[in-house]
Amino acid sequence: MNFMLSEEQELIRSNAREFALKYIEPVATKIDQESRHPVEVFDKLAELDMMGISYPSEYGGGGAEFLTTMIVTEELARSCATTGFLHGYSYGLIGHPILTFGNEEQKQKWMPGLAAGKLVGSFALTEPGAGTDVSSATTTAVKKGDKYILNGTKTFITNAILADVFVVFAYTDRSAGAKGMSCFLVPQGSSGLNVGQHFDKMGVRGSQTSEVVFKDCVVAADCMLGKEGDGFKIAMSALDVGRIGIAAMSTGITQGCLDESIKYSKERVQFKKPIASQQAIQWFIANMATDIDAARFLYMNAAFIKDQGKPFSVAASKAKLFCSECAARHTTKAVQIQGGYGFMKGAKVERFYRDVKLTEIGEGTSEAQRMIIAGSVLR
Repeated sequence: MNFMLSEEQELIRSNAREFALKYIEPVATKIDQESRHPVEVFDKLAELDMMGISYPSEYGGGGAEFLTTMIVTEELARSCATTGFLHGYSYGLIGHPILTFGNEEQKQKWMPGLAAGKLVGSFALTEPGAGTDVSSATTTAVKKGDKYILNGTKTFITNAILADVFVVFAYTDRSAGAKGMSCFLVPQGSSGLNVGQHFDKMGVRGSQTSEVVFKDCVVAADCMLGKEGDGFKIAMSALDVGRIGIAAMSTGITQGCLDESIKYSKERVQFKKPIASQQAIQWFIANMATDIDAARFLYMNAAFIKDQGKPFSVAASKAKLFCSECAARHTTKAVQIQGGYGFMKGAKVERFYRDVKLTEIGEGTSEAQRMIIAGSVLR
């Protein structure tokens, strides 16, 4: 299913698939096994202008629609969940908030490097005691003259050990509740900013995840993104975009499972014929193919609505919920189709089976998405 893609978008999808087959497939297993950031892959993506494809041309981007970035994210995740995740993350949680809420000086400082793939960003929102309930965060930012002093701990932070800039959320007025949260662009190397323990994850292992500690971290006042009190709004806006990225990534994982299931079931012979001739296997594959079309429509629809400048929060939650749970359902079936082989380390479907759990947790759990959707329906 091609939704309503332009000729240019179809060409970009094709190029992204070719890229994944040439540069990602050969290293995807090692990225997982070694739990390392795929720097060589992202260097190549940058060379081909796939990192900033949807950023405005005045900041060095390709000027394409957001949907185009999501198409690339899906194709990358089809070969490697880590690569797809980090590609969508770069736009959704770093580029989008700077483009949407940053002043011109901030955009000129950070966007060209992000668009060129030369700079890496990190979104520092989650805390040990504040996950889904963002408002229960305890990190503070106290103004002193023309500076802010940040104190607090963030956890499960993607790209922390690689980041050139952190998008950080802290309370400038704790008594105001969520309306007292603000956002800062904190450069790497800032006094009092330290990357703490590094986490060894079950899946998406090439994505580096760490703790970040702010201890009397000094930040210039002009590093504030938006105005004082805009932090919660910025965080929610970024997460909405990030959810579409997770949906596209999930769809790519499911498509990758279908690819592997078709290939294996045609090659694997039992009872003197390929298992693809067995009705049980055919039904697994039919359900996968049908759900992929539905998933792809949902994430593309959410991206399309965003590109139209219309409210897309609920569409993003629907896409994220359906696509992630669809992927979780079908990675299980893909392993089942391959039986013992699918259960072995090194099998692509085994890797996807571990990777996919992140999609039901990151950028808001499935339960949180149901709360958002139900709230919208019941209103």
